[in-house]
Amino acid sequence: MKYGIGAALVIIALAAGCAKSAKAPEGILFKDDLAFLETHTKVVVLGGAEGLAQVAVNPDLQGRVMTSTAGGRDGLSFGWINRELLAFGENNPHMNAFGGEDRFWLGPEGGQFSIFFKKGDPFDLDHWWTPPAVNEGAFDVVSRDPDRVHFRKVMRLANYSGTEFELEVNREVRVLGTAEVAALGVPVPAGVKMVAYASDNNITNVGANAWTKDTGLLSIWILGMFNPSPETTIVIPFKSGPEAELGPAVNDAYFGKVPADRLIVKDGVLFFSGDGRYRSKIGISPSRVKPFAGSYDAANGVLTLVHLTVPEGATDYVNSMWEIQEKPFAGDVVNSYNDGPASPGAKPLGPFYELESSSPAAALAPGGTLTHVHTTMHFQGPEKALDRIARKVLGVGLEEIEKAFK
Repeated sequence: MKYGIGAALVIIALAAGCAKSAKAPEGILFKDDLAFLETHTKVVVLGGAEGLAQVAVNPDLQGRVMTSTAGGRDGLSFGWINRELLAFGENNPHMNAFGGEDRFWLGPEGGQFSIFFKKGDPFDLDHWWTPPAVNEGAFDVVSRDPDRVHFRKVMRLANYSGTEFELEVNREVRVLGTAEVAALGVPVPAGVKMVAYASDNNITNVGANAWTKDTGLLSIWILGMFNPSPETTIVIPFKSGPEAELGPAVNDAYFGKVPADRLIVKDGVLFFSGDGRYRSKIGISPSRVKPFAGSYDAANGVLTLVHLTVPEGATDYVNSMWEIQEKPFAGDVVNSYNDGPASPGAKPLGPFYELESSSPAAALAPGGTLTHVHTTMHFQGPEKALDRIARKVLGVGLEEIEKAFK
């Protein structure tokens, strides 16, 4: 069965019976989300030196960024938070779908080298288990400053084929300023409010054996969950070129082909609905990927960008399809998921939408380290200024984005 994480998120949460639908009110404020997190979790708030940017990070929830704002405590909160699940307070060994804008996971999800299925088990929902090391418990805080926090976690994992991994995870979340964002090629015009932060993620092989393609490899997988709206459109630029040379422009086979009124593919850019009303997922391959993805929420005037490290020449990315695979290292680099009912009449998990990125497969000798940096940026301000950012980074203006599905 060719499921992916989106299907698992929806169906497992419903089957587990531990959380109701958890849609955050449109336009929820950062101070309200923060008050909730402070009641139920051990949240750390990071701030930038340039203004009102604040980022809420949770060491006790595997070091994830839960939400952020560009407008101080009274500003809009950008991350989707599963309030019912957090308030319920019980561990779900299938998956703790707490939400958050940047969470650390490892791949692959499916296949003969999966770390979500035990050796010999069928690839179905009953046997799908998020590795406990990334699903529950705290990450250790190594150091903390006003604008950054460094986490560490030692993990032991086994894949479907029986290969065991010993690794150390080091993860630093740091708030970025205008100069650091500009260095990524993103302009910040005058009058624009911004919050930007990077998660610098490293995995080190601390075991005695090398990690090889013959026995399976791991990858760093960062997933961000955001509040949807009927006017949210996901925009992903990709490399143009003939399909015979570069392969398909987009992989939309995760849950069957995405309807044409929800996915529009043009030359070098695609538009994907982020309304949280239809369960669907897409991916961009290494031959097509560019280092940016984004979304525009026209209802709230928020432009969101994600930047990822894409090592030059990297072609091996883990495949997460739920099946024994002919090509286990032919996976996608960038993914986007739009939540929705798993079946007619069912409640969605969120709803939310996701922007995700993955590192290459980590073929590491003992002591070797792989790094993957995932940067999230939110912008609010005059439409003309946001349009300038979108054109520079995504290759299309706000008017074209807004009209994509109208």
